[in-house]
Amino acid sequence: MLERNDISAQALPVDLLQSTQPVLMRGLVKHWPLVQAAQQSDRAYCDYLRGFGSETRLGLWRAPPEANGRFFYSADFSGFNFQREISTFGALLDELLANQDNPQAPGLYLGSTELDGSFPGLRAQNDLHCLQPHDPLVSLWLGNRARVATHYDLPDNVACVVSGRRRFTIFPPDQVRNLYVGPLDNTPAGQPISLVDAAAPDFDRFPRYREALEHAQVAEMEPGDAIFIPSQWWHGVESLGRINTLVNFWWKQSPAYMDSPVSTLMMCLLTLRDLPPPQRDAWRALINHYVFEANDETAAHIPEHARGVLGPLTEDKARFLRSVLLNRLNR
Repeated sequence: MLERNDISAQALPVDLLQSTQPVLMRGLVKHWPLVQAAQQSDRAYCDYLRGFGSETRLGLWRAPPEANGRFFYSADFSGFNFQREISTFGALLDELLANQDNPQAPGLYLGSTELDGSFPGLRAQNDLHCLQPHDPLVSLWLGNRARVATHYDLPDNVACVVSGRRRFTIFPPDQVRNLYVGPLDNTPAGQPISLVDAAAPDFDRFPRYREALEHAQVAEMEPGDAIFIPSQWWHGVESLGRINTLVNFWWKQSPAYMDSPVSTLMMCLLTLRDLPPPQRDAWRALINHYVFEANDETAAHIPEHARGVLGPLTEDKARFLRSVLLNRLNR
């Protein structure tokens, strides 16, 4: 993995933010008060966090000790191996401190909780100001030893380790076939996940995972380190400390009026996958022509004013396309 220790949090290089490969940035946010508090002691760190909303009620996940920190499906895939509950932020911090040295502690996981809405003032002291032009969504992830299954995110991502240690195992998008991804419409947190237990892979059940590992990039991260993960790179995350915190910044390189490509995938399952093979091949050629291989020549033979949806996408055109699709789906 590309590793940099010469990058300032005041100005992330443009080429880094547009990289098509993960980039590990050592010490990028070591100056944050969050990181400094975590370096003092776990209690000092939790006391610092309490100042930003101890009574705030938040949703968290609780897994039994036998889950070994792996938040996953139930054995028969009818549900999950954890419970969702509501707790105050202060109570979560108390429980994390009380169970630091308890090998039978339940797995506790506060995932993807927006800083601006849930912890007023925290971001002002711990921010990457250079990302403000991208209007990122900034989230906090907090818990004890946890293993988050390999998944992908649509936005680009800078993830900053604040307390504890993290191990990221990252796979390029083209390894999806080798990751044995689970259901698309029944997921623990919205994103499809790999069914492989990365800590103990069952190669008899998942033999192609060996090939995925040949393409994997691994980052061992300490407090203050950050990593850039490009859109749709698969990543599994292991939290290795007693109290682990991550702050991440998400943003998209596409206009807000563009719909999620996940909608296209679902539409393809609805309309294309079960066609006879010759028809699928015909649609593959058509979609390649108009989407994946589209260029300036694709619609050059049509007068510019008459190109309609084949012209550049605008907010008005996106609204029109959305209405057309809704009308077709509602017939």
